[in-house]
Amino acid sequence: MITLITGATSGIGEQLAKQYASAGDTVIACGRNQEKLNALGQFDNIQACQFDATDIQQIRLATAAYPDLDRVILNAGNCEYVDDARNFDSSLFTRVVTTNLLSMGYCLEALLPKIKPGGQLVLVSSSVTYLPLPRSQAYGASKAGVSYLAKSLAIDLNDIDVTLVHPGFVKTPLTDKNDFPMPMAVTAEKAADYIIKSVAKRRKEVHFPYRFTLILKCLRILPLSLWLKLAKGLTR
Repeated sequence: MITLITGATSGIGEQLAKQYASAGDTVIACGRNQEKLNALGQFDNIQACQFDATDIQQIRLATAAYPDLDRVILNAGNCEYVDDARNFDSSLFTRVVTTNLLSMGYCLEALLPKIKPGGQLVLVSSSVTYLPLPRSQAYGASKAGVSYLAKSLAIDLNDIDVTLVHPGFVKTPLTDKNDFPMPMAVTAEKAADYIIKSVAKRRKEVHFPYRFTLILKCLRILPLSLWLKLAKGLTR
């Protein structure tokens, strides 16, 4: 099996690359940081593929040598918070949406034709899409776009199975900067376990840790006005 993974230089992506390689897959580990990609060279079956996922030309050139893929996992992303919504930072918003959502479109254009019939496409979103949360205007909006994109692709891609991933809090270098509690956070290794097992079963949606994401799904049933009152309390 040939598995291509974006955002493979840290966190969930790195663990996915290592675990798929350990299971015998040929892994194409993609990212911007060549030094971190080289560190994955401990595995003979991991090939480094350096590109910026927000640059369609870089993606095309870097992946030209890989015509046939069994599995593509689009995992690259970033998180920045809007600390002052009244003085909205459009530059921050653009950065986050470009990295998390527009990059998906660039990768899809370049990589979808390379996935074999019967192959798999995995898009990593976030459980933030279940409910509007404080300071998450940019991150939440971008991940909501990813979730809709995956669900719509699942309708139109008749010969490729699409899996949408909604992680809860995962302990990674990206979340290390969070200045708030992360209830029920799991390790990147555990997150990769959840994803790999669910992708193997070709599930349409993966969400974890289940207790945390089920709580969010239950809260989503509340009237919006009531949830907004509760959410405002979180900011105090």
